[in-house]
Amino acid sequence: MEPPTSSRLNSRKRRKDGSGPNGATELDGIPPKMSRRSLGLKEPAPFSDEVEIDYSKPYIRVTYEEAMRGTPLDRPVRVYADGIFDLFHSGHARALMQAKNLFPNTYLIVGVCSDELTHNFKGFTVMNENERYDAVQHCRYVDEVVRNAPWTLTPEFLAEHRIDFVAHDDIPYSSAGSDDVYKHIKEAGMFAPTQRTEGISTSDIITRIVRDYDVYARRNLQRGYTAKELNVSFINEKKYHLQERVDKVKKRVKDVEEKSKEFVQKVEEKSIDLIQKWEEKSREFIGNFLEMFGPEGALKHMLKEGKGRMLQAISPKQSPSSSPTHDRSPSPSFRWPFSTKTPPSSPANRSRNESAVTYDISEDEED
Repeated sequence: MEPPTSSRLNSRKRRKDGSGPNGATELDGIPPKMSRRSLGLKEPAPFSDEVEIDYSKPYIRVTYEEAMRGTPLDRPVRVYADGIFDLFHSGHARALMQAKNLFPNTYLIVGVCSDELTHNFKGFTVMNENERYDAVQHCRYVDEVVRNAPWTLTPEFLAEHRIDFVAHDDIPYSSAGSDDVYKHIKEAGMFAPTQRTEGISTSDIITRIVRDYDVYARRNLQRGYTAKELNVSFINEKKYHLQERVDKVKKRVKDVEEKSKEFVQKVEEKSIDLIQKWEEKSREFIGNFLEMFGPEGALKHMLKEGKGRMLQAISPKQSPSSSPTHDRSPSPSFRWPFSTKTPPSSPANRSRNESAVTYDISEDEED
């Protein structure tokens, strides 16, 4: 009997004609569509001592070939998976999911070891046994939980729970003075390997907490836990509080720096906009100035027009040379009032006065 391999579990064969949903075929191992109500459970998985088993029917194990073909609904393939399940994480859930999907019709029984066995054979746990039982109970792939599971599986235990196959990763698990506690299960052809999820384990999570102990201690102190509850000394408590204050100050300084950078950036953007607008306005002003006061500007044309009009107003047009001349009548001589004598004249005007006198005498004679 050949046990299923992880590659067969994870394989997906596709066909171009797309006979099934998303092109899947019957060999893909995809279960048929189920109603929406059956996709989620409303209650946790029961414990084994709460489940009634009909012992009237004989316990006959199914073979691997029969399990792969699919068993009747009233006779599912009973698969058992055990572990500590401390700090239940996605790696545990994925292993149980693989165990649940080993065969088309699978009933998954999960055994959880007690604190006493675990502390003796493996080490101290973070969660106690009741917390670990409860965590496994609420995994959707689990149908039944065995409390205080044995460290080594005996034929009596397998027969009591009518187990057909045992699911676990294929890495040899050395413990309790044995190189591999699943060696006899593999030899009996009852072992079904699953694949571990790399990068996640209980030991990895504990390592993170130990490595960043100060960070988590400060975190819980800030959330209201006392130093006594965290097993932190008085000096370390004060140190953590001081570190917390320093971190707050650093955060404030960082926020101020970021805000100042944003402010400077905004000022630079606005200054660039102002400079661009000033350049545009200055070019416009210079253009208007040259248009008004330049060598060929509007002001020069205005001055030329004003000068021409002023010259035209000051010196009117001369009469044409061909126009007839009019003889001017001699203007009468000016006499001083209340006096018969003529005013004294300058030597330059004597000739005029003499002519005027002659003119007057001649008129008297005519009278």
